[in-house]
Amino acid sequence: MNLELLNSLFFKVKTADLFGRYITNSDIEKSLEDLSKSKISIKGYSVENRPIYSLKFGHGPIKILLWSQMHGNESTSTKALLDCFNLFEIDNEISNAILNQCTLVVIPILNPDGAELYTRLNANQVDLNRDAQDLSQPESKVLRSVYNDFKPDFCFNLHGQRTIFGAGEMGKVASLSFLSPSQDANRWLTPNRKVAMSIIAVVNELLQKEIPNGVGRYDDGFNLNCVGDTFQNFGVPTLLYEAGHFHQDYKREEVRRLMFIAIIKGLHVIATGVSEIAYEAYFQIPENTKCFYDIIIRNAKLSEAENDIMDIAIQYQESLIDGEIKFVPRVEKISILDMKFGHREINAKAGLVVTCENLELKEGYENDFVMINNERISLKP
Repeated sequence: MNLELLNSLFFKVKTADLFGRYITNSDIEKSLEDLSKSKISIKGYSVENRPIYSLKFGHGPIKILLWSQMHGNESTSTKALLDCFNLFEIDNEISNAILNQCTLVVIPILNPDGAELYTRLNANQVDLNRDAQDLSQPESKVLRSVYNDFKPDFCFNLHGQRTIFGAGEMGKVASLSFLSPSQDANRWLTPNRKVAMSIIAVVNELLQKEIPNGVGRYDDGFNLNCVGDTFQNFGVPTLLYEAGHFHQDYKREEVRRLMFIAIIKGLHVIATGVSEIAYEAYFQIPENTKCFYDIIIRNAKLSEAENDIMDIAIQYQESLIDGEIKFVPRVEKISILDMKFGHREINAKAGLVVTCENLELKEGYENDFVMINNERISLKP
């Protein structure tokens, strides 16, 4: 399997009707209409009685459970999964290899209420990824019921991460991140953790050809309330995928393609045989660090009365407004930010930076524009 083939397949099977960050049940329902009805079932309902869909592909002996949008505002992997579904529907060597050896059960949106409101939490304001022990929410119970009935050999826990993460501390953005979760407080390298690490290592090897130094690794601190840690604790190799940021890709369409590649590669590795032998390469992936802001205005003078030169960090707040996700620029931090990086960097060259109303910028201010040396500069993506 090579990148050229995967990229050509992606553009062939990409679900054209899905675009951007706001993906709900109603969006995927349109796409599911084109799939065989025998593959689709409803496994339960959310707090607000929205259906939780499941799809089944393949007929092989290796059972793999995948789920996405456990957090309603993390939709990139959902788009990538719908693209994968289209791939599974056509005759090609990659999908044939996967589906002949594996049986997949996939939940594309576990938290449809959160997806509707574009929020991390469900309708009861509960983080489903902290409900693995209490199972207090209907969505958590659905996932556990599917897990218990299916008895998977592998689990893929698909998420999205904010733009703040870098792969290491050298100014490389984490476009994708991975984790083989711990299964105990000692974080022992158990056989199933090593298998998950080995799969991630092989996926990373391929991705490095597409996004050199653009893959991060999450901290493996143990929390049994998290679903991935719980399933790993059950002895099932579990992989956490996180869709991150790519340059100027606030709609997450480039990262969608990268996630498609990573999912298909991970499944193909399992289908063609995986052991724990390659796990040590997993630790060569740099750890994620919170070192990015969406914009940094460097060398800014904040008022005529003061001569101190500071940096201004801007972070976008994602808000659902009239059915669209709007990115609202907010002043996150005013400081010397030598060890931080901006996805966009503006050098004020010691010039005055104020609001369009000629007011001094303060942390917490929301501004679509600023004035830099009397020039109006847009902060929108």
